Amino acid sequence: MAEIRYQAEVGKVSKTARAMLKNAPVSVKYSTEICKQIKTRPVNKAIEFMQRIISHEEYLPLKRYNKKVAHRKGQAKEGEKAGRYPEKVAKAFIQILELAKTNADFKGLDPEKLLIIHAYANMGMNRFSYQSKGRIAGKARRRNATNIEIIVQEMK
Repeated sequence: MAEIRYQAEVGKVSKTARAMLKNAPVSVKYSTEICKQIKTRPVNKAIEFMQRIISHEEYLPLKRYNKKVAHRKGQAKEGEKAGRYPEKVAKAFIQILELAKTNADFKGLDPEKLLIIHAYANMGMNRFSYQSKGRIAGKARRRNATNIEIIVQEMK
């Protein structure tokens, strides 16, 4: 079995808990935007933020990947009015945040006092499928995957 490496080694091992989701079938762009939003937030507030995105009460402000994205009504969030509601990505982040909470509980940390100190997303392995087009040519369709990792630390 391959060794699992994280992007960063942050904080004391006894006071931190980690979680990783490999090759999740979600968008890399939205995942990086969510990582920027939830870093330095408490885990419970980050989960509430994801649930508000799923229910379309709050949008994810897109700072980097905002080309041809419509503005949302209301006040700008962190200087950005462009945003979307990536439900599939939000569900994946809820899943990984719950994993981090259970890992912290297993280590003896208080799950209510966890703070996200590291969040990172990068491209996973692409999967290809081919759409048949007659006898000769076929059209390749690529499905993206994302690797997501989160490190949480117990607050004082």
